[in-house]
Amino acid sequence: MQQGNYMNFTDMTPEEMGFLQQATAGLTESQTSYFYMVYSSKRKASQEILLLTLLGFVGFAGIQRFVLGQIGMGIVYFLTIGFCWIGTIVDLVNNKSLVLKYNKDRAYESHRMAMMTP
Repeated sequence: MQQGNYMNFTDMTPEEMGFLQQATAGLTESQTSYFYMVYSSKRKASQEILLLTLLGFVGFAGIQRFVLGQIGMGIVYFLTIGFCWIGTIVDLVNNKSLVLKYNKDRAYESHRMAMMTP
C-alpha cells in the first residue's frame, strides 16, 4: 500500500501514520488493500469528535463517548451533564488522544481481519 493512500484520511497525525505503516508492513498487497478498506470505514476524525464534544455544552453531553464505543462513560456523562461540564472540558483538551486510542484499536481489529484473508 502506498503511503499516499493513508494521506486521504482527514487530520492524520504522524503518530497514526507511523502506526499504520507498522501495521501494514508484513501484509501482502491484497491484505493491505483489505486493511485499508476496513480501517477507513471504522476510523474517526478528531474534528468529528470535537464537534460532538462541543454538543455537551448545549445539553447533549456524552455523545462523543457513545461514538467512541465507551457506552458506560457516555451514560454517566449524559446523566451528570458531562460531570457538570468538567468532563466535557477535559474531553475537549484530550480530544486527539481519545481519537488516537480509538483509531489504534480499530487498526488492531482491521489488522486481525486482514491477516485472515488470503
